[in-house]
Amino acid sequence: MDPEGSVQDPEEKYSVCVGREDDIKKSARMTAVVHDREVVIFYHKGEYHAMDIRCYHSGGPLHLGEIEDFDGRSCIVCPWHKYKITLTTGEGLYQSINPKDPSAKPKWCSKGVKQRIHTVTVNNGNIYVTLSKEPFRCDSDFYATGNFKVIQSSS
Repeated sequence: MDPEGSVQDPEEKYSVCVGREDDIKKSARMTAVVHDREVVIFYHKGEYHAMDIRCYHSGGPLHLGEIEDFDGRSCIVCPWHKYKITLTTGEGLYQSINPKDPSAKPKWCSKGVKQRIHTVTVNNGNIYVTLSKEPFRCDSDFYATGNFKVIQSSS
């Protein structure tokens, strides 16, 4: 079986095989093109996560960012402007403080879903990504099309 862009089976025609489970577990991340959309797949704390490869804020390359925990939520930190994006939901996180309360401590808040999240499945050691079919627009959609490609084509 050729994992490069092969389709899982007729019932799952939208799921694309992007690689082997052993490979991503070693590297903790990988990039892939799924139906002309660039995604990054993370393996973190025993779970797989996939999202658009470019940050919603300014198109930063998320595959080069570090994963950190903020308020108990695992996030990819964009290497360009340090924006924090949850791996599970695609929410943008920020720290907020009440300016009227000088003794207040900053707390983590959500900006809402900003980064499009995709589904990752494993079958017989192969990793499959299914693109999100959610009808709402995510800010990351802008960088997922057009001239913002980061994965070099072999052609």
